[in-house]
Amino acid sequence: MIEVKEISLADKRGKKKFFKFLIDLYRGNKYAAPNFYFDEFAEFDPAVNDAFRFADCRMFLAYKNGKIAGRIAGIWHRGANEKFGKNELRFTRFDMIDDFEVTKALFAKLQEWAKQLGLTEIIGPISFSDLNEEGMLVDGFDKDASYIELYNYPYYIKHMEMLGAYKVVDWTSYQMKVPDELDPRAKRIAEMLIKKYNFKIVDMPYLFKHDRKKFDEYGMKCLDVLDEAFAPLFGTSPLNDKQKARELASIKQVYVPELACVVVDENDDVVVYGFMMPRISEAMRKGKGHIFPFGFIPFVKAMTHIERADMMSVGVTGKYANTGAVSIVINHCLEGLIRLGVKYLETGPELEENHHIQQLWKSYDPEFIKRRRCWGLKVE
Repeated sequence: MIEVKEISLADKRGKKKFFKFLIDLYRGNKYAAPNFYFDEFAEFDPAVNDAFRFADCRMFLAYKNGKIAGRIAGIWHRGANEKFGKNELRFTRFDMIDDFEVTKALFAKLQEWAKQLGLTEIIGPISFSDLNEEGMLVDGFDKDASYIELYNYPYYIKHMEMLGAYKVVDWTSYQMKVPDELDPRAKRIAEMLIKKYNFKIVDMPYLFKHDRKKFDEYGMKCLDVLDEAFAPLFGTSPLNDKQKARELASIKQVYVPELACVVVDENDDVVVYGFMMPRISEAMRKGKGHIFPFGFIPFVKAMTHIERADMMSVGVTGKYANTGAVSIVINHCLEGLIRLGVKYLETGPELEENHHIQQLWKSYDPEFIKRRRCWGLKVE
């Protein structure tokens, strides 16, 4: 017998069960990287996540014979619906044992809520913003999940198809081998662009050590650029200052000076930025939702002995979008990757039709490794 119970957003004990189910489901899996509890509690806390100003969320746990067998959260994102003229309910944090009855019972709750709201479509997995985990893995089950990705078993696809779900969009990921040395032509082009537009690379490593206030100012400016550059992309919604400050705090937790670059113009406005981070999946697995005690040593090792890095985000203002300014960031970060001895760089999930971002990697022989899908379901 399947029973579905709603978890109140104020129920800390219930929410812990909701988050722990993922860790239990993927215990021993060498590719999954479960989220940290502090990240998840913050994401689903209206007092912390300012997206709740324009979004509502409901969380559900499914029980089979008295034992937790699945979970799902629904998000009514009024902000995104208004921006894109949609009538959608989002789903996120969807995980279950390989029992289709569990899946049906969970989605029945979302169907019921969507009907009450007068919505016409359910889409996901997609969370509150484009900064969060999105997409269900449909290709690349033998690849390590990064910090901004959630892993899932192959049977999830079968369950979605049995529900009658259809593809809305796909995101693809690529990996590149870091070269042994920088291409001198790329360096010359970067230097030429800096001179032509009177750009300057900000000394963020110095500011991180000696002037955190100034570091944060530039960090917030970078997130303003992200907000502008990502605005047309699927599923995005404008970020306010509280959301940006929370994102910046997360970035600083995994900041490595060699893996970031901020470029400003003569008015000290950020025109292009890029941010990479070390792969910390092993620490996430060992910590089982926590940094301390078991994830701490793997986390320190991941931050100081980097074999693989993840591209978190790169953005350029519209004014300089077609000038090649992004190559300054790529060149600078590649220098850092080479200096640190990093072997591989992996892109984050990129919309498959976002050919502009994919063009950035053409010179580095990118290898396709993962595909993630946003599914759609009609509300019936």
